Amino acid sequence: ILSLFLFLCSREHSLDAKKAAPQGFIMNKNKRGEERELYSLDVGDSTFTVLKCYQNLRPIGSGAQGIVCSAYDHNLERNVAIKKLSRPFQNQTHAKRAYRELVLMKCVNHKNIIGLINVFSPQKSLEEFADVYIVMELMDANLCQVIQMELDHERLSYLLYQMLCGIKHLHAAGIIHRDLKPSNIVVKSDCTLKILDFGLARTAATGLLMTPYVVTRYYRAPEVILGMGYQANVDIWSVGCILAEMIRHKILFPGRDYIDQWNKVIEQLGTPPQEFLLKLNQSVRTYVENRPRYAGYSFDKLFPDVLFPADSEHNKLKASQARDLLSKMLVIDSSKRISVDEALKHPYINVWYDPAEVEAPPPKITDKQLDEREHTVEEWKG
Repeated sequence: ILSLFLFLCSREHSLDAKKAAPQGFIMNKNKRGEERELYSLDVGDSTFTVLKCYQNLRPIGSGAQGIVCSAYDHNLERNVAIKKLSRPFQNQTHAKRAYRELVLMKCVNHKNIIGLINVFSPQKSLEEFADVYIVMELMDANLCQVIQMELDHERLSYLLYQMLCGIKHLHAAGIIHRDLKPSNIVVKSDCTLKILDFGLARTAATGLLMTPYVVTRYYRAPEVILGMGYQANVDIWSVGCILAEMIRHKILFPGRDYIDQWNKVIEQLGTPPQEFLLKLNQSVRTYVENRPRYAGYSFDKLFPDVLFPADSEHNKLKASQARDLLSKMLVIDSSKRISVDEALKHPYINVWYDPAEVEAPPPKITDKQLDEREHTVEEWKG
């Protein structure tokens, strides 16, 4: 499936000269009919084998999904980011995630979602096919670096507005992210923001009683932690956690695992009422009901005025509005949590409201069974 996807991408790019994208896909040829030249270099603990048009590779980040380098693209005469997917065929989950990410990047077209420039593999045959490289727009930093800065209300609210626009665009295509975090949100020095990653495929979500695995789970909503059903505003919880971190300059719920994560949530926000606990499956409810009960703290105590920047005269943005938005986002019971549309109309956000950005045409996802697809690793490969 993946090799076919790469091949179709290469056909599309070669037929559509207007895109002026480099032609470096698997088994793709250049103008003289020769295979494009590749070269290899070591980047940290990994070897990158890339097309010769990509030069000056520098590592800029790494995570569970792979290593990312900046590079200069001599075809496009601009800097780009190249992500080498980490062993995409080691198991079905990795293969599915690689396919999902590529399909969504190709279909989505919004200023607050990262754009796909190219995708290629250095291998020449299906038997050898092992590596996938994704070439994307290059941004200046991820949100982890921005969180350490002292931002005024304009920048805070504008970054949140852009996150919400990007999320709304994904939701319009039926894509619920569920794994938004500062490391997969990138920004430029002019304060423009893009979402980098498309989150968990449905089959990859794990809950409280599942074996923990090494991922950043600090921003995951209670309904994901507790293995419940979820709706679109699952992503609002993550945005609330990110806003809280930008204000506090430290992680709001730094759980070591899902159980510790849940404890951190209820210690600060309080144990949810019985009506919420009745929504949990029996084994999870038994665990949650046996935890000590916490009253939690008011949002005035959790986020006192002293943590916020000075009130803004220009847009009349102030700490009380940011705190009110936080109190509506960080609600354990998703049925009582603010929606994406409501958040975009909140006084702290709506100063930036532009219908062209908020109501952009939804992406057309070509693979309607994207999240339901189940294949063997070999089938994903082909």
